[in-house]
Amino acid sequence: MSVPILMYHSIATDPNDATRELSVTPEAFAQQMGVIGDLGHTPITTAQLAAHWRDGRPLPERPVLVTFDDGYEGVHRHALPVLAKHGFAATLFVSTAWLRGPHDNGHALDSMLDWPQVRELAAEGVEIGGHSHTHPQLDQLDDDSLRRELILCKEIVADELGTVPVSFAYPYGYSSRRVREQVRETGYAQALAVGNGLARRRQGPYALLRVTVRRSTDAEEFQRLIEGRAIARNFARDRAFTKGYAMVRRARQVRRKAIRSRV
Repeated sequence: MSVPILMYHSIATDPNDATRELSVTPEAFAQQMGVIGDLGHTPITTAQLAAHWRDGRPLPERPVLVTFDDGYEGVHRHALPVLAKHGFAATLFVSTAWLRGPHDNGHALDSMLDWPQVRELAAEGVEIGGHSHTHPQLDQLDDDSLRRELILCKEIVADELGTVPVSFAYPYGYSSRRVREQVRETGYAQALAVGNGLARRRQGPYALLRVTVRRSTDAEEFQRLIEGRAIARNFARDRAFTKGYAMVRRARQVRRKAIRSRV
């Protein structure tokens, strides 16, 4: 079985420049959820998909995942009423230092959720997962900083909601074997990357792929994503950029290791 996992960020009419490309208008989001219903797909949570692949728990015939990263306020304002109208499940991955409230470090990119809104989303059946504390590139961190990002995020979500998060999404989609092992050791049972491909069991529970929904995604392209058609063609430019940037990031890692070895 291959499953489309949709990755959303901001749902906003007028996002700022930092979030515009990865935002979706409220009208487009409502239309996209209507397409999911019309095609006979059933949204499930990240935890439900992982439980099926782990121990065979039953799933609906045509599952799809609707996921949101970071924790933008429009998820509550615009997305929640649409999800509730259709009876759709979803997963929200929060960066705890970006949410408004006692843990806010003031570095969020746009208007964010506060914790009462997150609790309301959870009460409506939205799974709340971790997305690190400050949203760094996790594979660029040293071991201590990496553990702190993962543990602090998990503890804050547990304290604020009264339930421990079991799903995680890597900021920027970046991970490594070391990062994935730390995510597992922190207690998360599954984690999502990006990759712009369909999720399959052979990817393993800590590297499940997602497809990006952005402001330029029109109705025809969205239907192709849901049906798993021409995904490689849709994201060819993204993959070329990712490969080039990966080389830059590997060079940075080599330089940092060389510097640490001389200290």
